[in-house]
Amino acid sequence: MALALSPDRTHLLREGQPFFWLADTAWNGLCRATEADWAVYLAARAAQGFTVIQFVCTHWRAYAEEPAFTLDGGLRMNEAFFARRDRLVQMIREHGLVPAPVLLWACTEHDPGWYLSEADAVTVARYIKDRWGGEDTVYFLGGDGNYRGEKAAKWRRIGRAVFADDPGAIVTMHPGGQQWVVEEFRHEPWFGFHGYQSGHGDSEANLRWLLNGPPGVGTVEPPPYRLLPPVHPVINLEPNYELHPAYQSQQLFTDVHVRRAAYWSLLVTPPAGVTYGSNAIWPWATRPEAPLGHEGLGVAPPWHEGLDTPGVRSMTVLRRLFDSLPWWRLRPAPHLLAEQPGLDDPARHVMAAATNDIALAVIYTPTGATLRLNLPDARAGEWFNPRTGESCPTGRGTSPRPADRLTTPDESDWVLVLRA
Repeated sequence: MALALSPDRTHLLREGQPFFWLADTAWNGLCRATEADWAVYLAARAAQGFTVIQFVCTHWRAYAEEPAFTLDGGLRMNEAFFARRDRLVQMIREHGLVPAPVLLWACTEHDPGWYLSEADAVTVARYIKDRWGGEDTVYFLGGDGNYRGEKAAKWRRIGRAVFADDPGAIVTMHPGGQQWVVEEFRHEPWFGFHGYQSGHGDSEANLRWLLNGPPGVGTVEPPPYRLLPPVHPVINLEPNYELHPAYQSQQLFTDVHVRRAAYWSLLVTPPAGVTYGSNAIWPWATRPEAPLGHEGLGVAPPWHEGLDTPGVRSMTVLRRLFDSLPWWRLRPAPHLLAEQPGLDDPARHVMAAATNDIALAVIYTPTGATLRLNLPDARAGEWFNPRTGESCPTGRGTSPRPADRLTTPDESDWVLVLRA
C-alpha cells in the first residue's frame, strides 16, 4: 500500500487517498514481544483505528537483552536478532498498519545513533531499511536525538547515503523533546515530513512551546497562514504519554492530557495526524518494572494493561471525528476567536482550524468555556464530545456579532464543529 506526499505536501496519501496518521509508540515492542502477544496487540490497535506503529529496530538504552550488531573487530550485524523479528514486522503490514521503524536511536551514549561512526551508522541503517522497508513504510532515521546546529551536518550526510537509491521513501527525524529541527532538514532531498516531540512536561513554558512556539509559527506565516516553502506535513511524534509522570509536577498524565495534546497538535498546523503513547506500552514489560535507562519514570505497568485505556478510547473517538471531516483541508485559524480564553493560562488555550473558505471550522477547548467567534455569516454547529463520540447541537446558529457566545455543555473538553 504505497505511501506518498499529497500534491500540496501537507499530508500523506495511501494508495492515492488522504492517510490519517494515528500512530502508537511501541518502542520496545519489536525487541521484546512474543509473536502471540504481538498479534493480540496489533489486532487491538487495528480495531481501535490506529494506522501506524512506531518501533525501535536495535538494542538501545531501554533494551540490552540481545545485540542487533557487535563492534568487536569491526561492525558485524547479528543475523539471528533480525531473523527472529522478521515475522513481527510482516505482521504489522498484515494488520493493515504502517511500520515506522527507528533506524538509529540517538538520545544518549548508550544508543547506536550516538556512538556509531558515521560509516557504521550508514551500514546499520541501510541494513534495516533493505530488510524491513518498502513503499508502505515510514522511516525515522534518528530517534530522540539532538540534530541541531553542527550535529545536523552528520545526519544530513547519513540520510543522503542511506536513501540515495530510494528517492520515493518517506523519511523524517524524531528529535528530542521540544527541539525544532525543521530548518536543518527542510531542503534535504530524502526528508519527507517534519516530526517533532512536544514531550512530557506540564509547566507553562512546556505548554506554550506547542501552543505558541515552533510547531505553529515554524511552518506558517500570520494570516492568511500561507505555508512556508518547501512545504512538508507536520506531525507530533511524541506528545504526553498516558500514565507517564510529568517532568515538572510528577503527576501521571491521564486521558485528559492525552486528548489535549492530540487536538492541539492536530489544529496548530495543517493536520496530517498525531501519535499516541503510553507508559504501559512503549517499554513492553510483562510485569510491573522500571524501564531500563528510564528509572526516573517509576514503575511502568505491563504491556497488556495499555491495550484498552481511557486514552486509547479517546484516540478511537478522535479518529472517528476526523474520518467524518475533510481534515486535509483544515488550516490553523486563530483569527476565528474573538478572544482567547487561554491567553493568561495555557491550560485553557482554545485551538481553532478551518478550511480556507471557512465552510468548515473545528475548534477545540480543553476545558469548559464560553467562546466568542469571528465568523463571516450565521451557521449551525454541534458540540462533539471527544470522550464519548456523542454530539449535540449548539442550539442555534452563530453569527459574527461580538455579543454572540457559545458555551460548552459542561466543564470538560469539547470540540465545536461548524459547517456553513
